[in-house]
This record gives sequence, C-alpha cells and structure tokens, in this order.
Amino acid sequence: MIRFVPYTASEKDSLYVALDRHRDVVLWKLEGLDDEALRRPMTPSGTSLLALVKHLATVEYGWFRETFGRESEPFWFDTETEDMTVAPDESTADILAFYARARAAADRAIQEIDLEDTGTSWSGRTVTMRWVLIHMIEETARHAGHMDIVRELIDGATGDHREIPEA
Repeated sequence: MIRFVPYTASEKDSLYVALDRHRDVVLWKLEGLDDEALRRPMTPSGTSLLALVKHLATVEYGWFRETFGRESEPFWFDTETEDMTVAPDESTADILAFYARARAAADRAIQEIDLEDTGTSWSGRTVTMRWVLIHMIEETARHAGHMDIVRELIDGATGDHREIPEA
C-alpha cells in the first residue's frame, strides 16, 4: 500500500510519514530478489542493495539515537570511510533485522523528542529533531533512488512505489 504525506496533519506527523514512506520503498526494492542479487556489487565502488540497507540502518541509529544521547547498537560499518559493502558473514536476514531495529529505535526517538529539542551531531553541530527528520528524509530518498537504479540494472524493475491493484 502506498502511503501519502497527509495534507492536514501536524508538522511532525507529516515529516514522519514522509520518512516512513521512503523507508518502505527501500524494503520494496529488495522484494523478489535472491541473496546473490541483493549482495551483487553494481557500481565500481561496490554498492549493492543490501549494503545500502545496512548504511541506512546505521545512519538511522546515528542521527535519531546518538545525536540525542540515546543508546544505540554498534554501527555496522566505519562511519569515517562510509564503507558500503556487505561482509560474507553478514546474512541478509541479519541486515534486514538490523534495519528493522534501527527503524523501531528511531521511531521511539521521533515519538519522544519534540521538533525543537536539540542534540549534537557527529560533526559537533547542534541540530533540532526537525533538522534530523528533514535530513533523514533526504538521505533515505536519495538512497531509495540509488536502489531504484541498482534494481533496474539487476532485473529491469523500476518505479518508486508498488502498483495499486485495480478494484
């Protein structure tokens, strides 16, 4: 089901739905592919669909949890080098579970922290929850776009959302 940003919701609810609908696209881009296709490096730098999911899970924990002084699990890649690869011992199920946990942890922070509340970013800058939500909408949409291209290269599938079944 396609989610749309509500036309009359609060600012926070609208920002959350905007983020969450792109998160859903990220998972949709994986559907129907086997493990080999999910791990296949499709760019000279080695980017794969699964590596992008791993990256997004890590940045969700970083921005929504660490920025606001909340616990998160250890990052699964080096944030200095932004290594977007998947190690042979990292299973697809483990990475998808990591993304699910990161989303759930981020959702709790979004629910509990007001838009004007501030935290400290990785770079030491003071940022509001509003800024983090906007940044993560951009980040997730950007990588969902990368995933659209990678998926097209793998099997020709395109689109930014599931088709709505006709009644």
